[in-house]
Amino acid sequence: MRAFVFPGQGAQVIGMGQALAEAYPAAKAVFEEVDAALGEDLSGLIWGGEIADLTLTRNAQPALMATSIAAVRALEAEGVSVGDAAFVAGHSLGEYSALCAAGSISLADTAQLLRTRGEAMQAAVPVGVGAMAALLGLDFDAAKAVAEEAAAGGEVCQAANDNDPGQVVVSGHKAAVERAVEIAKAKGAKRAMLLPVSAPFHSSLMGPAADVMRAALAEVEVKAPVVPLVANVVAEAVSDPAKIKELLVEQVTGSVRWRESVMWMDQAGVTSAWEIGSGKALSGMIRRVNKEIAVQAVGTPDQVAAVTGEE
Repeated sequence: MRAFVFPGQGAQVIGMGQALAEAYPAAKAVFEEVDAALGEDLSGLIWGGEIADLTLTRNAQPALMATSIAAVRALEAEGVSVGDAAFVAGHSLGEYSALCAAGSISLADTAQLLRTRGEAMQAAVPVGVGAMAALLGLDFDAAKAVAEEAAAGGEVCQAANDNDPGQVVVSGHKAAVERAVEIAKAKGAKRAMLLPVSAPFHSSLMGPAADVMRAALAEVEVKAPVVPLVANVVAEAVSDPAKIKELLVEQVTGSVRWRESVMWMDQAGVTSAWEIGSGKALSGMIRRVNKEIAVQAVGTPDQVAAVTGEE
């Protein structure tokens, strides 16, 4: 059994998806449709802009999704569809890519939702007030205890991303997150460092953004995906459209339970995972959770050829 998994923010690079668009007309059409949905030349930014502009949350989110869906269209051109997978899953914004790939949300709606999500998450907390940090070498319970200790005094510090057995990201008020970095080092973390992000994602400080997404999702048709989504906030499969909408709202402030999601897929019989889109970050996380799951990146024409040649 195979899962298709979709990367989140941080995987963006200038030029991503361009070779797919040049090699596959259906992939090129994805970028054209996303540009039209947003009313701007996002593909021009992706392929020839500045990385600082692409990394802005409002741009990175729809750009990464477009690249992932372009890869899906390339796979389809070679005879492999999302319906051939047992499950889809995505890391944070990657959950939207997964749902789009599985036919749950249209491409235009997904692009607009992610633009809204990016802007709402950025607007929820003034720049400089929030922060995120990666704690390496501590398990989830230890990292959660660090966050709770750092939050003393009424500031927010929460375990935001449970990525793999030795990598947990905390999020919240900048001063509290900085305290968490020092506490983690004192408790034996191999490394603890602030991340180059502009807002404290997946923390309670994102409450205003969750309200925006609730309203935005209420206006969008969400269908049952062709294969179940292993959702971030519950780390198990869901297919009901109403439940999916609810979880997408919860996801804005809730933890990304990626380690548990991989464990759930393993228990469900998944033996391989294809990371669809830019980069290999999820492949590394999956290997660290379970070495038995074979992982492959699918984000370039060569990678598409490599995996479809095996089918």
